[in-house]
Amino acid sequence: MTDLVALVTGASSDIGSAVVHRLADIGFHVIASGRDHGKLMRTATGRHGSIDIVAADMTTADGRQAVEEAVRRHEQLDLLVLGSGIYERSADPDGLTRQFAANVDGPYRLTRGVLPMLVKSKGLVVVLNSTQGLAASAGIGPYAATQHAMRALADSLREEVNSLGVRVTSLFLGRTATARQATIFAMEQRPYVPELLIQPADIAFVIGSLAVLPGTSEVTNITVRPRIKSY
Repeated sequence: MTDLVALVTGASSDIGSAVVHRLADIGFHVIASGRDHGKLMRTATGRHGSIDIVAADMTTADGRQAVEEAVRRHEQLDLLVLGSGIYERSADPDGLTRQFAANVDGPYRLTRGVLPMLVKSKGLVVVLNSTQGLAASAGIGPYAATQHAMRALADSLREEVNSLGVRVTSLFLGRTATARQATIFAMEQRPYVPELLIQPADIAFVIGSLAVLPGTSEVTNITVRPRIKSY
């Protein structure tokens, strides 16, 4: 595993940071991309030589170019984890535009940019989706629409590149103990009990397992939800 390179977008989030650590622990050299430079620095602390950080906004061409250049410096890419994105709960039509740019357009353009390297390595793409990408709840239609879009893009990409040796997995996540989820619970005026939710380390464990799955098998879709239903 020591010769393998992974790119994790959204690495400054709680889930992204856990994924970066897990992949580094099992031997990947990880390129960690996110918008918050300070959080990325904390993620990389104590792991000199195994984690590169790239502070970038995936909704901009410059941001995507910076990430692609970081990958090209390694001249290979074996694993792409798409975890960047935003969440809004609003009836504001502009919210759909913002979320589509961050959750769909940016990740899609980046994937296309690095796809030749994934084909060369017969790599793996993991799309961090939401259970909202399976069934939309009331009040968050724009966000759910972006997750449905990413589900479609992942399914289509799989059909395009599977014969070339590239595997594509969508991870549909239920409520996870993150800063974002704490904010959502506050909006819903409900007590936030993180111990009852999926833990970021759980998701990182799943992705680490996918990364070491023998090439004879492919996992297409995984749904992860809290074991105890508290909502």
